[in-house]
Amino acid sequence: MKDFDIEERVERARSLFLNGYNCAQSVFLAYNDLYGIDHKLAATLSAPLGGGMGRLREVCGAVTGSFLIAGLQFPANDPADRTAKIRNYTVVQELAARFREINGSIVCRELLGIGCKKDNPVPSERTEQYYKKRPCAEYVAIAARIIGEKIKEDVKD
Repeated sequence: MKDFDIEERVERARSLFLNGYNCAQSVFLAYNDLYGIDHKLAATLSAPLGGGMGRLREVCGAVTGSFLIAGLQFPANDPADRTAKIRNYTVVQELAARFREINGSIVCRELLGIGCKKDNPVPSERTEQYYKKRPCAEYVAIAARIIGEKIKEDVKD
């Protein structure tokens, strides 16, 4: 794997979000090139995870975007490889714990303070007001930093 600058990836993720990609796409697209995954394919695969999984407001898309990267860095693609599966799940739980430690939750509706209200599938218009009231760009940056640090830690080992 080629070397990379974490803060550059963090800013890439933030910029992707501010340019209209959803939270999951923004984190995934900040790192997809390290794994040889085409930009369009990466955007397509991660699109359903935005808005807390299809705007269900469940697990934050920025967090699930980082989980996708974890799946590439710590693969568990052989169902018979129990060690790989344990490693993969351990990393996912570590990423979630770190994000929760910083932000208080990994659940989209809790992070946005919208309670149990069900959201509809229509995305909000990305207006100047949207970006002022939504902290999502910062959550994207935090998730991108956390997964970048985990990758760097793994590469050192």
